[in-house]
Amino acid sequence: MPTFPFLQQMELRIQSGNSFPHSAGIASSASSMSALALCLCSMEDRLFGTLSEDLVFDRKASYIARLGSGSACRSVYSHAAVWGATPVVEGSSDEYAVAAEDLLHPVFKDFHDDILIVNTGEKSVSSRAGHALMEGNPYAEPRYAQARNRFSNLMDAFKKGDLEQFGKIAEDEALTLHALMMCSNPSFMLMRPNSVALIEKIRQYRADTGHPVYFSLDAGPNIHLLYPGSIVHEVRAFIDEQLKEHCENGWVIGDWVGEGPEEI
Repeated sequence: MPTFPFLQQMELRIQSGNSFPHSAGIASSASSMSALALCLCSMEDRLFGTLSEDLVFDRKASYIARLGSGSACRSVYSHAAVWGATPVVEGSSDEYAVAAEDLLHPVFKDFHDDILIVNTGEKSVSSRAGHALMEGNPYAEPRYAQARNRFSNLMDAFKKGDLEQFGKIAEDEALTLHALMMCSNPSFMLMRPNSVALIEKIRQYRADTGHPVYFSLDAGPNIHLLYPGSIVHEVRAFIDEQLKEHCENGWVIGDWVGEGPEEI
């Protein structure tokens, strides 16, 4: 039986748009697929009143969004979400994401993620193809074990507000991801020279100032700059003075932990 049988009686026109580049490794699928899933669940609830409970609504929206992408299933929640069954998070599932806002120390509820756009071009390998490459990767099993261990430590850092532990895990995970792509078959180099230059400057800035500023990467060349809201003015000055020169046309997307999707 179709998940939304009422759609067979309708003709719909879907129009969407993004304010940032797609297929560049910054999870543009998350916004589109989660928004579409939320719209469909809102339609069902208004027509039939079957999703009036917030938990039921969110889980169905997350389940549907996951059919589009893993990033999307986490994007129906505010602040933070966890996707994947794990004993570390009660109620977690492989089928949908669950809200994790209550597991965050207050310092992480005001966190910033400024995306340094190194290249807006389409990445050389899609996320789906990249995931498939792990099937034949000789480092796959150790990697899965490492990820599970790091996740447990990460959730501990989130609860305690341990910025140093959080930052180390974030950076190690980013570099591990790209290392795996480099040793896959065929191999891919997704970072660019400016990606490396930005990483080196971020590390040096952290060493010089003591500010808890960290980097991450998605499956592409663009750098995510992660830091608490308490130092936003200092970090934005650092971006303007030292980092923008390594970005395509000086493009930096300022972002931060949000209150979740809004219906318009």
